[in-house]
Amino acid sequence: MQPSLDPLARVAQLDQLFVQQKFAPIANLYRISTVGPDGRSEGEPLAFVRQKRMKIRERIDFFADEAQTVPLLRLQARKVFEFRGVTDVLIPTGQVIGTLRKNFGSSLLRSSWTVLDPVGSPVATAQESSLFFAVLRRLWGLIPFVGDIPYFIPFHFDISAPDGRQIGNYTRIVALRDRYVLDLSGDPQRRLDRRVAMAFTVALDALQDR
Repeated sequence: MQPSLDPLARVAQLDQLFVQQKFAPIANLYRISTVGPDGRSEGEPLAFVRQKRMKIRERIDFFADEAQTVPLLRLQARKVFEFRGVTDVLIPTGQVIGTLRKNFGSSLLRSSWTVLDPVGSPVATAQESSLFFAVLRRLWGLIPFVGDIPYFIPFHFDISAPDGRQIGNYTRIVALRDRYVLDLSGDPQRRLDRRVAMAFTVALDALQDR
């Protein structure tokens, strides 16, 4: 399938995205699509994502085509061995259109992220919906051998505007491979740049270290 003339412009008009992880031996692959009519399945493909493993400077590339010839976005850690959890979202020209920052203090029990606009102002915060399940996930990961086995503990985030108003959610669908639905219907003005939101859907899985 040939990519649309301006796939990022299409993404900018969407309030829902479907994300699924694909198996590959040397990289983490994701496919991002529109959401199907049932609200739980993929629709039309929008982006194909590749995260190389074992890189000293985290980088995740988004492409318009499955052959990975047409770049769309890039997630890139601000520094080598970025311990602060600061990752920029760039378009192919190299322009930063947003930044994702993990809130380590708030994430001790429940993972929390802040999305910043290009000038560094917060536009949204995402926090795990359930404290109980957040703690349960951490305990699972500490069990020798068992912690490496895929689990089906719910992994959901509530997404809020800077004023605390909930504008969306990020929900895991139970499956062998990770699948998620991002719903930003509570942000009809689209103050959260949907291109940055698309990058965020992958970051919440690939950069979560869960």
